[in-house]
Amino acid sequence: MEIERPDGRKLEYLVAGPDDGVPLVMHTGTPSAALLYQPMADAAARHGLRLVLYSRPGYANSTPQPGRTVGDVVPEIVALLDHLGASRFVTAGWSGGGPHALACATLLPNWCAAAAVIAGPTPFGADGIDWLGGMGAENIEEFGAAVEGEAKLTPYLEAAAAELATVTADEVATALGDLVDAVDRNALTDDFAAYNAASFRASVSTGISGWRDDDLAFVKEWGFDLATIKIPVSIWQGGHDRMVPFAHGQWLAAHVPGATAHLDPAEGHLSIVLTRFDAIVEELAGYLR
Repeated sequence: MEIERPDGRKLEYLVAGPDDGVPLVMHTGTPSAALLYQPMADAAARHGLRLVLYSRPGYANSTPQPGRTVGDVVPEIVALLDHLGASRFVTAGWSGGGPHALACATLLPNWCAAAAVIAGPTPFGADGIDWLGGMGAENIEEFGAAVEGEAKLTPYLEAAAAELATVTADEVATALGDLVDAVDRNALTDDFAAYNAASFRASVSTGISGWRDDDLAFVKEWGFDLATIKIPVSIWQGGHDRMVPFAHGQWLAAHVPGATAHLDPAEGHLSIVLTRFDAIVEELAGYLR
């Protein structure tokens, strides 16, 4: 489904779960698009929540929004929740969705009851962390290009998108290359592999605008101050993460006010969603009670 923004842009979204459930707004990774992974919807429904997914501007059928910041996601979420008639929600962000969940936690404290960051990065250039340290080779190259600017980043992503545009479930682990170790490769089987492959394909189905604008947003000012967060935030991070290394979770746990840390050395970037999503949703739903 789609909603239209005042400037004429379209925002693609989908909803799954009980009509009377409080929305769980899920911010998916970079790159990705609004695509249902049924176990996520099932977990939300078990805890009385309604799963809401959307494609950030530039992904799939959502109109691009060049120059957007991470914080610019907030008016999009407000419009979506208004459209759904919701007055309260919880939110979770996985990978590149993590900063967008933090934007909601920071800028919508009277609406957002709680947030979870799942393998999400810190602000770029934050004190006390080597932002690229421990990342797989592909991410080091990608974000190195992002720092240099759009002209350098665009051809890099176009080449990467050409591979993702046709990636299959059987190919997705290989396509991720140095970004996954054995823990995450073992997680990429069956329906979870199929979901990730389909999400990648959808994310670049209309070009690289969403991916490009995500990357550029991550390496500039996000548009909000994490130190002002006043609602409960949980940080979920795995020690085998080569996309967003363990140090990012440690930093967020130490710098987000009152954060609850779930730092698991045995999990990876992908496996943590496969094995811990129900626990993540259960904790979020608990804050509503």
